[in-house]
Amino acid sequence: MKRGECPKFFVMSYETITVEKRDNGVAVITINRPDKLNALNKLVHKEGVAALDELRHDDSVRVVVITGAGEKSFIAGADISEFGGETPVTQRNTFHERTFFNSIDSFPKPTIAMVNGFCLGGGNELALACDLRICSETARFSQPEINLGIMPGGGGTQRLTRLIGEGRAMEIILTGDMIDAETALKFGLVNHVHPAAELESKTMELAAKIAEKAPIALQLCKEAVKFASRSNLDEGLRREVDLFAIVFSTEDKQEGVSAFLEKRKPSFKGR
Repeated sequence: MKRGECPKFFVMSYETITVEKRDNGVAVITINRPDKLNALNKLVHKEGVAALDELRHDDSVRVVVITGAGEKSFIAGADISEFGGETPVTQRNTFHERTFFNSIDSFPKPTIAMVNGFCLGGGNELALACDLRICSETARFSQPEINLGIMPGGGGTQRLTRLIGEGRAMEIILTGDMIDAETALKFGLVNHVHPAAELESKTMELAAKIAEKAPIALQLCKEAVKFASRSNLDEGLRREVDLFAIVFSTEDKQEGVSAFLEKRKPSFKGR
């Protein structure tokens, strides 16, 4: 192990994903179907939901990074081979169940999409469900569903519009065209772009930085920010004040204030 690297501990066994915990409070979920460019099938959704359920209740995990295996693709969309036997009713039922997308969106701890290569269709929708998106210079993004005569169904029309605005979202969705990493950065679709060789180290550096913060404050900040895009200003300000009052009752608040006054690094416990 190189100096500065964190040990990796594989803690769960799945068919389509791998899950590892590191000793710095960061867990990594990897969609592991590189022969299919990590396309999302029903089993990926099922296993992704199960993994998040376990990590949700693991106090040693403070941040979750989601990525795809290999260098070619983060997630190249849905597994089209599963579309053949679907009916309008089965599709509607599937997306009204607990999907990987919605489980990420409602996950209380910070999530980061580490995007390597293609991030298309359902892959882009999964990245949109995360709180932050970090990509390599080789990343490519699109919602190509229109080219199949269909439309996004995993949140693409809703989360993309809220993130980058109606005009840009409309162009991406109606044309099905790909955009490169720099354009994604300019649009606000991603937070940072890094050389491919540095993507993992830079993403883990950011994840570790966030994981050092007070866990309860992290969760309440995330709740408040998400509420901002789903409510009006008055409702949002009331929610913020309520959450601010809650965090003031925590032991971590006392530790943070004491550490500041004593000019030392705080040690947050999540209490």
